[in-house]
Amino acid sequence: MAAEGDFLMRYRAVSNKLKKRFLRKPNVAEASEQFGQLARELKQQDCLQYAAFCNLAMARCEQTLFNAPGEALALTDAARLFLLSERENHALRSPGFDEHLQAALNCYSFAIKVYIEMNQPVMAASLCLELGNALKEMNRPGEATVHFQRAAELQTQMPVEALLSLWELASCKILTRDYDGALVVLSEMQMMCQERGLQLPGTNTPVGAFMDIVAKCEISRVLLLMLLEPPPQKLLPEHAQTLERYAWESFDSHSQVSFLPENIFLLLQSVVMACQEKDIDSLKSLQTELWPLLSAEQNHLLHLVVQERITPSGQGV
Repeated sequence: MAAEGDFLMRYRAVSNKLKKRFLRKPNVAEASEQFGQLARELKQQDCLQYAAFCNLAMARCEQTLFNAPGEALALTDAARLFLLSERENHALRSPGFDEHLQAALNCYSFAIKVYIEMNQPVMAASLCLELGNALKEMNRPGEATVHFQRAAELQTQMPVEALLSLWELASCKILTRDYDGALVVLSEMQMMCQERGLQLPGTNTPVGAFMDIVAKCEISRVLLLMLLEPPPQKLLPEHAQTLERYAWESFDSHSQVSFLPENIFLLLQSVVMACQEKDIDSLKSLQTELWPLLSAEQNHLLHLVVQERITPSGQGV
């Protein structure tokens, strides 16, 4: 309580310096520096929310001084402190109403807005990603999707970075069981790679990082299609085209998807066939073979596919 009382006294003392007096202009720059010093001291004392409030006061001072970079930095510091305070509360299982998280969201939102007004979309996107990753780690993937989507929109001039943000978006949709939404995002990513990515001369095969992303998207899309089993009349052309490549009749189809390693392509082709034949034993065997070749998320999707075949009613999803 003593520390809290000392904080309030010093905070009010600095705030009083900002009050307008007759024929005397307040020294906003000095007040901003003092708020910053108080924030640093409180952070060292592990009084995170109080330090965040001081950074907010500092941001208001920088706004008054028309110092947008300083305002954005102070808002970002406040957001991170509020977020850290929220994480500590969760770790201690303290009861609350997520008030520190809400404060962090507001601070991030204002900082992003300032960076956009400064025509710095890269900085704005980095904060969107930072917030999205924090929410995902806190087991709030549904709330994180908005921020990953915003990051991708701000990264239009950086296709690889935009694709990585969209990958996180698709991952969050899978975590929230929005498999249709994840399929839409992954299909959009694959199209972006083929339209905007570097390609081998005379082909439509992406190279480098774009090839890696297309390969990951292809595997996840096939597994999602096996999980969702859309009826033929509702199958979109791009999804029908994908499944055609994995039909047993198309033995030369691997030449069309050379971005996939041959062993994974053949195993996926076998998975599609086993799903169509409802051959559960073959699916389990293929799951064992594919397990070391897929990511944790892809293995989760494959597990759902197998469970859906075991329990066709949908209880396995």
